[in-house]
Amino acid sequence: MAYTEKEVRRRPKFNKASKKAFKAKKEQNDAVRSEAVALQLEDDVPDFPRGGGSSLSRQEREEIHAEVDAEFEAEERNLKQKKKRKGLQKKSYATEDDFASLFGDGITGKLPRYANKITLKNISPGMKLWGVIAEVNEKDLVVSLPGGLRGLVRASDALDPVLDNGIEAVVDILPRVFHVGQLVSCIVLQLDNDNKEKGKRKIWLSLCLSLLHKGFTVDSVQEGMVLTGYIKSIEDHGYILHFGLSSFLGFLPKNSQAGVIGEIEVTTGQLLQGVVRNIDKTRKVVYLSSEPDTVSKCVTKDVKGISIDLLVPGMMVNARVKSTLENGVMLSFLTYFTGTVDMFHLQNSFPTTSWKDDYNQNKKVNARILFIDPSTRAVGLTLNPYLVHNKAPPLHVKIGDIYEDSKVVRVDRGLGLLLEIPSVPVSTPAYVSISDVAEEEVRKLEKKFKEGSQVRVRILGFRQLEGLTTGILKASAFEGSVFTHSDVKPGMVVRAKIIAVDSFGAIVQFLGGVKALCPLRHMSEFEIAKPGKKFKIGAELVFRVLGCKSKRITVTHKKTLVKSKLGILCSYADAADGFITHGWIAKIEKHGCFVRFYNGVQGFAPRSELGLEPGSDPSSMYHVGQVVKCRIISSVPSSRRINLSFIIKPPRVSENDVLKLGSLVSGVVDRVAPDAVIVYVNAKGYSKGTIYTEHLADHHGLAALMKSSLKPGYEFDQLLLVDIEGNNLILSAKFSLINSAQHLPSELSQFRPNSVVHGYICNLIESGCFVRFLGRLTGFSPRSKTLDDYKADLSEAFYIGQSVRSYVVDVNSETGRVTLSLRQSSCSSTDALFIQEYFLMEEKIAKLQSLDSDESENWAEGFSISSVVEVKIQEVKDIGVVVSFEKYNHVLGFITRYQLPEYNYAIGYASISDYNTQKFPQKQFLNGQSVIATVMALPSPTTSGRLLLLLKSISETETSSSKRAKKKSSFKVGSLVQAEITDIRPFELRLKFGIGFHGRLHITEVDDNALEKPFSNYRIGQTVAARIIAKTNSDNKKGYQWDLSIKPSMLTGDKLITEEFDFSIGRCVTGYVYKVEGDWVWLTISQKVRAHIFILDSACEPSELCQFQKRFHVGKPVSGHVLNVNKEKKLLRLVLHPLFAASDEVLDGEVSKDNMVNIQYENIAAHIREGCILGGRVSKILPGVGGLIVQIGPSMHGRVHFTELTDPWVSDPLSGYHEGQFIKCKVLEISHSARGTFHVDLSLCCSVDGFLSHDSKKSCKDVPIKCVEKIEDLHPDMLVQGYVKNISSKGCFILLSRKLDARIRLSNLSDGFVDDPGKEFPLGKLVTGRVLSVEPLSKRVEVTLKTLNENAPKSEIENLSSLHVGDVISGRIKRVESYGLFITIDNTKLVGLCHVSELSDDHVDNIETKYKAGERVAAKVLKVDAERHRISLGMKDLYVLEGDDIEETSKQVTDEAVRVEDLKNDIKSISFPDISSLGVQNMDVECENAELPNLAQAESRASVLPLEVTLDEINQSDIDNLVGGNQEHLDVADALVEKRKRQTKKKAKEEREREISTAEERLLEKDIPRTAEEFEKLVRSSPNSSFVWIKYMAFALSLADVEKARSIAERALQTINLREENEKLNIWVAYFNLENEYGNPPEEAVTKVFERAVQYNDPKKVYLALLGMYERTEQHKLANELTAKMTKKFKHSCKVRLRQLQSLLKQQQDGVNTFLHNTEECLPKRKHIKFFSQAAILEFKCGVPERGRSLFEKILKDHPKRTDIWSIYLDQEIRLGDVNMIRNLFERATCLSLPPKKMKFLFNKYLDYEKSVGDEERIEYVKQKAMEYVEATMA
Repeated sequence: MAYTEKEVRRRPKFNKASKKAFKAKKEQNDAVRSEAVALQLEDDVPDFPRGGGSSLSRQEREEIHAEVDAEFEAEERNLKQKKKRKGLQKKSYATEDDFASLFGDGITGKLPRYANKITLKNISPGMKLWGVIAEVNEKDLVVSLPGGLRGLVRASDALDPVLDNGIEAVVDILPRVFHVGQLVSCIVLQLDNDNKEKGKRKIWLSLCLSLLHKGFTVDSVQEGMVLTGYIKSIEDHGYILHFGLSSFLGFLPKNSQAGVIGEIEVTTGQLLQGVVRNIDKTRKVVYLSSEPDTVSKCVTKDVKGISIDLLVPGMMVNARVKSTLENGVMLSFLTYFTGTVDMFHLQNSFPTTSWKDDYNQNKKVNARILFIDPSTRAVGLTLNPYLVHNKAPPLHVKIGDIYEDSKVVRVDRGLGLLLEIPSVPVSTPAYVSISDVAEEEVRKLEKKFKEGSQVRVRILGFRQLEGLTTGILKASAFEGSVFTHSDVKPGMVVRAKIIAVDSFGAIVQFLGGVKALCPLRHMSEFEIAKPGKKFKIGAELVFRVLGCKSKRITVTHKKTLVKSKLGILCSYADAADGFITHGWIAKIEKHGCFVRFYNGVQGFAPRSELGLEPGSDPSSMYHVGQVVKCRIISSVPSSRRINLSFIIKPPRVSENDVLKLGSLVSGVVDRVAPDAVIVYVNAKGYSKGTIYTEHLADHHGLAALMKSSLKPGYEFDQLLLVDIEGNNLILSAKFSLINSAQHLPSELSQFRPNSVVHGYICNLIESGCFVRFLGRLTGFSPRSKTLDDYKADLSEAFYIGQSVRSYVVDVNSETGRVTLSLRQSSCSSTDALFIQEYFLMEEKIAKLQSLDSDESENWAEGFSISSVVEVKIQEVKDIGVVVSFEKYNHVLGFITRYQLPEYNYAIGYASISDYNTQKFPQKQFLNGQSVIATVMALPSPTTSGRLLLLLKSISETETSSSKRAKKKSSFKVGSLVQAEITDIRPFELRLKFGIGFHGRLHITEVDDNALEKPFSNYRIGQTVAARIIAKTNSDNKKGYQWDLSIKPSMLTGDKLITEEFDFSIGRCVTGYVYKVEGDWVWLTISQKVRAHIFILDSACEPSELCQFQKRFHVGKPVSGHVLNVNKEKKLLRLVLHPLFAASDEVLDGEVSKDNMVNIQYENIAAHIREGCILGGRVSKILPGVGGLIVQIGPSMHGRVHFTELTDPWVSDPLSGYHEGQFIKCKVLEISHSARGTFHVDLSLCCSVDGFLSHDSKKSCKDVPIKCVEKIEDLHPDMLVQGYVKNISSKGCFILLSRKLDARIRLSNLSDGFVDDPGKEFPLGKLVTGRVLSVEPLSKRVEVTLKTLNENAPKSEIENLSSLHVGDVISGRIKRVESYGLFITIDNTKLVGLCHVSELSDDHVDNIETKYKAGERVAAKVLKVDAERHRISLGMKDLYVLEGDDIEETSKQVTDEAVRVEDLKNDIKSISFPDISSLGVQNMDVECENAELPNLAQAESRASVLPLEVTLDEINQSDIDNLVGGNQEHLDVADALVEKRKRQTKKKAKEEREREISTAEERLLEKDIPRTAEEFEKLVRSSPNSSFVWIKYMAFALSLADVEKARSIAERALQTINLREENEKLNIWVAYFNLENEYGNPPEEAVTKVFERAVQYNDPKKVYLALLGMYERTEQHKLANELTAKMTKKFKHSCKVRLRQLQSLLKQQQDGVNTFLHNTEECLPKRKHIKFFSQAAILEFKCGVPERGRSLFEKILKDHPKRTDIWSIYLDQEIRLGDVNMIRNLFERATCLSLPPKKMKFLFNKYLDYEKSVGDEERIEYVKQKAMEYVEATMA
């Protein structure tokens, strides 16, 4: 009996010392506990003596019992008084007898009333428990214990540390040693403190065998005992086991553990159970066996003197029922011990109220020990059948599942309900506590719920050890959107209750019981100091889920997020450009903000997208945790990157106002920020710009000085736009950049190698400097190219923002990298701009500083440059004279000594530093020292009136190789030279000219025309005249190498033709073959340009294609037309024949990729047009009549239709082709799809125009029957040929041509009867027939294979003419069909039909059981149709006995009998409207073996009704009186007929005439219900027939009334009986097809119908039906999505996974191996053989046969004796036809050791195969081998 948590609170606790019950009142509790403990400590007497006895005397027992009774009576009185005061009417179930312990009863001699159970209150350290592992983690285990408790096992407590590498190794190996569902014995180590939350105390366990086996010795171990140990080491012959004790070890031989761990990887430390087989006490070794059956059935022997310490949980014992208790059974076992079994561990999982009847006293049972409490000596047992068999009970339900029809098995008064949940495959017990029964308190549970009633329950939790689930019946449990962790979705808004508040946040609980964390930052929009004040425990608030990782759920209470109406971003795949959503700032950096979204998604908003004012700091405007509205700029889901913007609507600037990088603007200073100057920009569309401090000047010191002098309002005349960040302009006032603005690069293509470009340093690292130009264009200068002299630290030589001149060393367009050099030797200034900017900036700063002083506001105006002023000498010095001015007393002047009249020198200014050397140590100059300088600028206002010079030491760049440069300067590109040949190579000549100059002459530069051997006329040492056409770096990197040309056009031309890579599509070029590799021939067109030609583009004749390698030898000149140009790799693709006019439609189609050379072919089909003759290679031979797939390009294929293979047509056109064969084909048609791809149709027929030469055309045989391409060319009675395309029970379809099919009904297949159409008309068979009818509009052609009437045999015509209506004939039944009998007439070859309606006067229910083929019968001829060669017969008694009387009426029914024959082939004898649009052909859901739908049965079933002639007006007794006796008793029959004839003759004749007339009219009208009323009558007569309803729907569709068809479908679903599940499913399938055809939109409409169908039918069948519709309508994308969904939903379904595998193989998708591997892990092992055998068959049919062989071999490896698998394997190999492979497989199979019956089967199969091959020698070999096997068996 189970107890709820509330009931446990009401119950008095068990004292661990005495097992007595006591009240939860503190004073009495303490008193009783202290007395009991004192008694135990003082006497040290066992509290639970074996056998129920007591060591106390009788008097002591009576005193103790009286004392206990007095205490309970006092407690009961107090309890009653309290209840009276409170006015409660509840009855207390806790009486003295209810909880009397075994100890007390032992004293008094009474039996206990209740079984012992483990609860959180009475569990104590030292208890031994049996449990099942629920979770396996890396660092701990979770164990499910008895009573629904859960314990934790630390990694260090899971195993004894006996491994060599200690505990750390145990932690790593933990997940491999244990698995979920494993039964383990454990011992309680400790419990959490009692002051923790109730029900949440943690139980810490240990699995160490040293604690469980404490007290075990080698002497206490007995043979037959089951011991648990773990593998200590792995030896050659077995495993050494350790039992946690040092006194003995165990040994388990390897041959005895195959059944246990045969399929599991053996690991040191792995736990194993074994049965003791032998004990070697000398060596102290126990030998064990671990066979599963033996271990599970082994019972512990009754050993005398066994101690309780030797009892281990999980031990199996023989027990005897001692008595039944209120909530269990008391058992005695091992002579001395007693134990109890509670209600949840009985043998029956669903014990009713009469469960005690099953446990009579002294009944023998097998039980296992569940728990042992050494302190109280209490033992719990289990009778659960799963646990008794040493297996964990299975659970077939999931938490959160809802079951509508759960049965109440038992009602426990005041406690709860036991339910039986209808789970699959077996029912599951569930217990519902009284507190979970209803929202309000239930006082009388037994009145509200009755045994056997049905309730609705939701699964709340598991008790895994008992195999029991806990449930809840409260209505609120079904309403909550979140019940389990799987229900939680990121972004969902939920209501939750606060249950705890701490410093890290709040713990909240959803209505379903799931808990989540609200972090402190998400408790409010702003940071709160005291969260406990805002969040009150128990309050219900609204939250939004942030994420759910594992079982950890985080939520937010930020108001903006909770109330946000914007979309939710919970995955990187959902991040679409322009998507606007809310997020919260996770981190703020100087360059931007990191923003976090739901489910851990994170993005970054750069500084330019934050909407900041120029110069402001992001942290001043935003704070961490702030909710922001973001717009996604771009995303890269693969790298998990999202770029954001806080500017939701970016300002738009018109195209005319957009500023380009490098533009010059003016601006006015707005304010001066700490690290930048903010200016107003005078440009449309922009307001502000930023000038960073480093960009105020080229000189570092002047930039800082300029910034300190700037005031708001100062105007910059010229500012350079270097970058744009959002709406903010990044400007520069550097004079060097402004002066060279037009030459600054903004794109990679604007760089020119060997040029010098101005820039500025943006970053410094140890390995070099990054130099930036316009925008984000950056180059890198490696450390080796940065300084002329090595320096340890680059930061000492450069600073970030420094103006530099950079030399472009290399530009790599592929990687987008620019390599620069900053060496002064290659980057020195060539002008005086550096010092000019210095003086200009100095002047500006002086003006700015002068504005601050009040004095001499106008003194500078009096001193203009070049003006003459009067001065007074103030002081004379060695270096010059100081003078003063009369007008300005405070101003002094200075005249240098060299400007005095005696010298008359001019003063010039030169800079001793440069852009790149500003931080270098400067060279010192002395006064009077001579220097060499170049005048760069004369005095002018732009130079501040100064003469500017450039020192030679700054500008000098001449290096040590200057002499060599001078020597080389005499030659340049375009020069004519006399060169001497030094070497002749295959494709170039090596030459030398001048003094030490080397050059090369490419093979294409010899002559203007392509020669066969261009170097044949040249010798080494020969001198030739050549022109230099290019200069390139030499191979040895020590200088330059020159490219030369000796073409006549180059030598005589005045102007040098520079080679540029400019090849147009279609241009004819010539090159030389330099290699032939694979399917490509490679040409060299020039020194740097290459080309290649594909093998199939080189010829169209197969013989030439086979000689591809020989035709193109190295050095051969080849001309071709350019098909494709790759400028980056300078590579051309050529074809030998001219191209057609380029079509945009082709070029914009599929752009394929050549896998060999990884080149995109933009003009992939420019050389292919309809009518072209091409060379091709057979890529794949399609099965059936699929034809061939032919490769016609590197990545382009075409298809050859089955009818275009040979001309004339032959019976097996594919026999002459094999994969890899070269063929000649003609392009018939190029079609384009909507996706941009194109399909090419090819032909191999020799009669195609242009395919063969004129002579070969003459040799072609004349074809007597033309191949008809168009339906307009067909006419009735025309002879046609065709290949069988498809065969079914109704006939077949044949291929007339590439685009034309025809149908042949079954009745038109042959003049005679066709027994097996599939066998007589296999796929691909060539047939000749005659056209019956042609419908050009619907493109339907009807063909017959029957011969014309005039060709009928004369004998047959004569026999037919000898028969007359009314003749009575005799014959034998040739065939029995459902619609009648075919009878062969004696002495003729004629066959007549006796319709089922003409067999008997009585209705014939089952014609097959009444008549058999070969039986002799008598019949009457009813009609002879000479034109159609048909005879109608009748076998009714009236016909045979009274031919004269009814001869006249028989003539009227002949039409009916004649027309009924067509029922076998076509349902149109009841010609309802066409219902193909409803998918009736697939109406029945596929069976488990994937057979074809049972449509024929459904049609025949539905077709019976209209053909039955109702005889309501005829008296049944009259019909019974029409006696039909056998011919042996004709006289008796005649007498009876004559007697009745006088009474009924007239009436019977009239009724019969009316009956036949009605049938004839219905047949004449083809029995079509014309109106809705007729259909209503039909559905009323057959309300459960899905076929009739579907016909009705088709009728509505024929009237274009779609809504009517929908309403009919809804009526059908409501009308058809619930038990007719298949009939309902047919309607759903028709509904799918209806919505797929007419829904708006179809996909959404089908989805809605599908969701309804899943609720009312078997979900798997509905899914399969929808999948069939998608596949039939070729909606492959939807089919793939549905298949993936089905695989997840029905992951254990073999059929679903086979359908997905079939889809993968048909669509030739990748991932088959991965899918098979995943399936092996997901499917139950019992389904492995079925799945992998079917998968192997699929691989053989439409996949890779080698993969199918691997699957069969895998199955046979584990199950070598499965002859059915061998048979399937052999059948598949026989179908492929590899003789050697088949015989090898037979040899393997017949060498197995199998029973004689199976071997006979294999030998017979082997013999049949050899007979089919026809090899007599092999037949004798098989017979001989079979005889050898028989002899060996007999011996």
